[in-house]
Amino acid sequence: MTREPTHKTDIIQAHFAEQADWCKRLGSPFTADLIGHFAKDLTSSGPVASLVSNWSGDPRADALALRLCAALHGGVLSGLAPDLAHRYPAADTTSSAADIWPIARGFLQSQMDWVSHYLKYPPQTNETARSIALLPGFLKLSAEYDIPMSLLELGASAGLNQNWDQFGYTTDHWSRAGPSDVLISTDWRGPPPEHIDAQVNIVRRAGCDINPLDIHDDAEALRLRSYVWPDQIARLARFDGALKLAQRNGTRIDKADALDWLAEKLATRTAGELTVIYHSVFLQYPPRETIAGIKQLIAKTGESATAETPLAWLCCEPEALFGGPAKSPRMIVRLQTWPHGTTNIFGSTDGHITAFEPS
Repeated sequence: MTREPTHKTDIIQAHFAEQADWCKRLGSPFTADLIGHFAKDLTSSGPVASLVSNWSGDPRADALALRLCAALHGGVLSGLAPDLAHRYPAADTTSSAADIWPIARGFLQSQMDWVSHYLKYPPQTNETARSIALLPGFLKLSAEYDIPMSLLELGASAGLNQNWDQFGYTTDHWSRAGPSDVLISTDWRGPPPEHIDAQVNIVRRAGCDINPLDIHDDAEALRLRSYVWPDQIARLARFDGALKLAQRNGTRIDKADALDWLAEKLATRTAGELTVIYHSVFLQYPPRETIAGIKQLIAKTGESATAETPLAWLCCEPEALFGGPAKSPRMIVRLQTWPHGTTNIFGSTDGHITAFEPS
């Protein structure tokens, strides 16, 4: 019988094992193996033990393993760890986590204060691939409403997905061109979205996050990049393109509690616009009372929606939040509109959108 974790080290080890498994499933064997070395170093009283053994929060909820991974990647990207940079996947695709671990361990040991500071910040993936999961909903809204859209994004991180309409999209079955060089792709396992050629008309964009990173600050932009897994070269390239696009567009995100921010925005909607609330892999993170408050606020606002002030709610979130199995790992893409109150489920995917299964 498996022994349940009984103290902090066991809890951290269990988190490391779970996160390594997810990294492997989501196509990052380098990150998975690196976390395996964290686990061994933790039990051998190495620098990882010094850094995390007294972690005060919940290691799983805090994504502690990914914070450590980001600290190493941040050292590489910032130039603080030049020896490590020469062996990291971007420079040497033949190196394994085992090859670089002695150098990585030495960096953690010698830069413990710097790493400890890095660990204070929660990972923000700002995964641009999530735009392709939301795209069927946006296209449906664009085709069915003859008024412009006003976008409200919750949990927007640094705001890279604010510019989803300017991305290009491609799969083995369909494609949609965009005006930028950012190209989003996934393993799309079914028919293409309806309204693939719909014209999108966005009149305004806004987003909030409890701790947004400022992409116009070089240090914060670098930190955002460090959260992308280093062996996923295509994902890094996609991130770089989306970052440059957002910088050119002057994208900025409000630092605010999602419920308070949304209440203020919904109270000042403009007639003649379709207000679209959207988010992806966000709703599982706020406190339960905030999640309930957001749902109630949207439903209440929807009840008062009219043909002049229509409302749409588009999201890619765990199906458990909408009545699905409690332990399901699937994300569902869901659209609800008012005043008619119709609901569409477009399909399911995972948090990194490695594949999409249309409904």
